[in-house]
Order: sequence, then C-alpha cells, then structure tokens
Amino acid sequence: MVGRASRRATLFDIITIHINVIIMSFHERKRPAQGVLNSDETPTLVFLTVCTDLRGRWLANHETHQLLRNVWLESTAWAVGIYVLMPDHLHLFAWPYQRVTGFDNWVRYWKSQFTRRSANPDDSAGASYRRWQSNCFHHRIRSFESAAEKRAYILANPVRAGLVARAEDWPYQGELFKSGCWW
Repeated sequence: MVGRASRRATLFDIITIHINVIIMSFHERKRPAQGVLNSDETPTLVFLTVCTDLRGRWLANHETHQLLRNVWLESTAWAVGIYVLMPDHLHLFAWPYQRVTGFDNWVRYWKSQFTRRSANPDDSAGASYRRWQSNCFHHRIRSFESAAEKRAYILANPVRAGLVARAEDWPYQGELFKSGCWW
C-alpha cells in the first residue's frame, strides 16, 4: 500500500510538472515586446541602444555626430537627452516631446532619415557601410535610481572601451534637451 501511494504522488507530480511546462510555454517571448508604455503616473523616460549593422565601426566621427544631432532635432516626436556615440553603437535617453508617435516608429524614422542623408549618390558601394541593425534595445526607466545608473553607464562607456581616459574627453557625446524633472 505504501508503494502504491507514493506511486500516485509521483504520477501526480509528473502531471503537475507537464501542466506547468505547457502553461509556461504560452508565456515565452519569441521576440522582445514592442513599444513603450506611456503612463500618467510616472514620467516616460527611455534608455535606447542602437547598433550598426554587423557592428561596423563608422559612428564615432564628427560628420556622423553632427548629422545625427540634426536628425534628432528635426525628429520632434521624442526628445533626445544625453547620448553617446561609440564606434559601433549608440546609447541615449529619450522622452515624448511634440507629437504622439510610438517609440519604435520614431527610432525607425530617424534611422531612415540618417541613412538617406548620409548616402553619397556618387559612391554606391560606400553607402552600404552606414547601415543600422534592424532592431534596437530599449528599456523604460522606472525610477530616479535607475535613471542615474543608466546615465552613469552611458557617460562611462568610452572609458570602459578604452577610447579615452576621462568620459568628458570623448567628443561624440552630448545632450540635446534637458528634462525639467523626471522624478
């Protein structure tokens, strides 16, 4: 009898495990969630990372820096706060600005504007090197502590990469808009 009761418990455990596996398989993400959820209760501040296609090292130069600044200033749906351009990726903070446009649409828009404006019609082979990865990583900042941590991460990136000794010496960084207050 004792053997039979323990067998039932084992069978019950196995069935429970299988049910949990089935339920959890419905919740697995095949792709990251799209968009940024706006809330009236807390400020909407987004930390964004965008990489170049095949991690090409073409971002950190004066021409690209100026063109990106211009495109961001003209793409008024979201405001760009602090940012840093690394050779193969960039980081920035952004928040809703003048028009209501989804965050992912805004990122696609400024990436396409940059690519179009940076293409040299006389150099069809060279235009292909200034491409972006199709996706990006973004993360909504939910607290002052998280914002301060990400800000420090952004500004220290060139130092961690060994490009400069002090963060303030990196020429490909800036702040286009200053938020009055996030929290």
